[in-house]
Amino acid sequence: VQLQASGGGLVQAGGSLRLSCAGSGFRMDGYAIGWFRQVPGKERELVSIISSSGGRTFYADSLKGRFAISRDNAKNTVHLQMNSLEPSDTAVYYCAADIDVPELFSAGVMIPLYWGQGTQVTVSS
Repeated sequence: VQLQASGGGLVQAGGSLRLSCAGSGFRMDGYAIGWFRQVPGKERELVSIISSSGGRTFYADSLKGRFAISRDNAKNTVHLQMNSLEPSDTAVYYCAADIDVPELFSAGVMIPLYWGQGTQVTVSS
């Protein structure tokens, strides 16, 4: 089981990036997929989750309206579209997979079974 995150980079404030998380060795459509981010010295923060079917999504309150998560189960891929980026969005972004538990999902809780490696997002002011 592998998750490969990509799409990070350097962007100016107000710009956009689209992160991708590609799965290999398993079918992602059996799992909820989430994006987390981490800044050095701080705890890893949940950004967004999408259910296994793609029918339900969750976003951290501070990100609503700027980020959009989607999935293409046919391509075993999940995307995170990030718009109106701010310097405070600078972090390493990780994707992760978990069993889709509706009660946890609705509470914005995710305890990943699998993690991908991170992709660096840097937003300059």
